[in-house]
Formats: sequence, C-alpha cells, structure tokens
Amino acid sequence: MVFEKVRQILAEHKGIEPESITMESTFESLGLDSLDTVELLMQFEDEFGVTLQADDSLRNVGDFVKLIEGSK
Repeated sequence: MVFEKVRQILAEHKGIEPESITMESTFESLGLDSLDTVELLMQFEDEFGVTLQADDSLRNVGDFVKLIEGSK
C-alpha cells in the first residue's frame, strides 16, 4: 500500500507511467535531482502524516518506502 502511493506520487511528479517505477528504481534512473528529493520528502510527509529525515542512504524507491513504513 505504501509503495503504491509512493509510486503514484513519483509518477505524477515526473510525468511518467507508474508501472515504470519499481522498488529498485533509483532516483537517478527516474531523473530526480536533490531538489526533487526534498520536494518529494515533504509531499510524502503530508500524504502519510509522518516526519522524515533525508540522508544519503536514500538511493531508490524502496528506501523511501522503508523510511515511511518505519516512521509510522
């Protein structure tokens, strides 16, 4: 469920098909830069009602999903 919401938000943010996003998709492969990452982090916080801390360990979609799930 978390992955589905994260995937939808990412797809809307980048204007790409949700089906092209997997847990292993890297931010680089999705064309995300550091500003995108910060904007998405804030959007995830609003969507999921959690507080998230960005760090260098966030490398792919699965890392975001795990971070969100661990913050609930």
